[in-house]
Amino acid sequence: MPGRLPRAILATLLTSVVAVSLVACTGGDTPSPAPVPSASASPTGVAVPTSGAAPIFVAGGSAAENLPVFDALNNATIASSAASNTTPDGKAFTSALRDGGFDVSAMQVTPDVTTVGVKADTVQFSVALGGQCLIGQYGFGEYHSLVAPLLGTGRCLVGETRTIDW
Repeated sequence: MPGRLPRAILATLLTSVVAVSLVACTGGDTPSPAPVPSASASPTGVAVPTSGAAPIFVAGGSAAENLPVFDALNNATIASSAASNTTPDGKAFTSALRDGGFDVSAMQVTPDVTTVGVKADTVQFSVALGGQCLIGQYGFGEYHSLVAPLLGTGRCLVGETRTIDW
């Protein structure tokens, strides 16, 4: 029968495609530590208060202990910018974090302008704290944060960052 594959060949091909698809879905051999995402962001990116007390910076505390204040400061920056009909930039986020008690020398922030001179869609910012990183990202109207391990470089962000000199 020209143009038709025998059932045995078709079954073998189908089995091979399924097997290759399943292999492609498996992870690597070495599991990496799972980041601790922030649970405070609502679908609009603004923090949903879980209690009446504002979080307070814990000097000498861990990244996980300071994640609530990190999120609160960043969400306040977003709300303040929204009230003035602007979009927060790296300077706004890092300035608020500095004013909230975080060490500016432990921070990183990505450029607000791309290499072709247009406003970046997202900004990432981080604070190295106790061998871990608080990492925040804002873009497209959404804020996300997590606690992640410090990179082997001693930094939190990969790629180009800018000098925080304000």
